[in-house]
Amino acid sequence: MTHLLPNGDRGQTLPIYIWLTAILLFAAFAFFAFAQAASARNGAQSAADAAALAAAQDSRDELMRGLAGTIGRDDQWLDWLNGDLFKGTGATAAAERLAAENDSTVQGDAQPATANGFPGYRVAIETRYTVGDSIIPGTETQHAKAHATAVIEPRCTFAPGADPKKPVELDCGGELVDIDPEDFNSDDLPDASVLFSVHLAE
Repeated sequence: MTHLLPNGDRGQTLPIYIWLTAILLFAAFAFFAFAQAASARNGAQSAADAAALAAAQDSRDELMRGLAGTIGRDDQWLDWLNGDLFKGTGATAAAERLAAENDSTVQGDAQPATANGFPGYRVAIETRYTVGDSIIPGTETQHAKAHATAVIEPRCTFAPGADPKKPVELDCGGELVDIDPEDFNSDDLPDASVLFSVHLAE
């Protein structure tokens, strides 16, 4: 048997339904706004990570060129394996290219940085896109920002007192690399990733 609410009770219930519906709609829009902001932050961090890695990789390439150019010509060539002789002239440009690919811009230059004792770069970026329209005022003009640091970690060791004028065996993370300064060709060097690891600082 169906019981009908008195007209007075139905009149009191309707505003409650409207109020609850409004709360639910507001909560849904608020959740969407926070999701938008989180997505923008994630995109910004990905762009910063990529830009910092690009800066460090560019300097790693510089290290490889310097190493190849000094073996057999300079008795200090082993010093290049320390990973800190780069000048970094192309680091900012490399970071800017990767940031642009991620719809972002580098703020300032790629800044030289040291983390865990390894040299590298700290890069700050800002997205070209905004968080987007939402119920939170100002998000339509707000750009996400992030920063990241990437380092160049040397991977090779050699015997103490090694003579740079004679053949030297490098132990690069378990991979052995033989370098003979008197019979050296740049093709004798392995991939850059064997000699130097580029990674984000923890």
